[in-house]
Amino acid sequence: MSADFEYTRQGRTSRMAALLTAIYAVLTGAVVLMDAAWWLMAGLALLTLPALWDWYANPSAGVRLTGSHLYWHSGRRHGDLALAQIDHMRFDTRWDFSIRVRAVLTDGKRVHLPFEAIPPHREFEKHLQARGMAVKRSHFAFF
Repeated sequence: MSADFEYTRQGRTSRMAALLTAIYAVLTGAVVLMDAAWWLMAGLALLTLPALWDWYANPSAGVRLTGSHLYWHSGRRHGDLALAQIDHMRFDTRWDFSIRVRAVLTDGKRVHLPFEAIPPHREFEKHLQARGMAVKRSHFAFF
């Protein structure tokens, strides 16, 4: 049996801090140096509030794959499935090239894993297949 696989990511990253700092610097520079309308720049700054909240709250997301269960969490959401319940895992490539993962259960129901909790897809697929699980890929599906 393969060793447990665990993947976790945090909402607070240095990349996010650098990006927010750069955006606020550009908006401030536009007001000071180019005499841009402050209210328009403030409106644009409002669009960064979800990213700023993620950086402040630092939510955790991830998956854990054991010999018998698949666990996932994302912020306040969490779930688990017994591997015996899963018929196959489906990896869907979207038009924006993101990979969405869902577990198709033996009774036909589908359980979508949160996007932010998904590890790099090739590594995740390798660990799923090491446990004898079927993995199906679908490229550029509309639904």
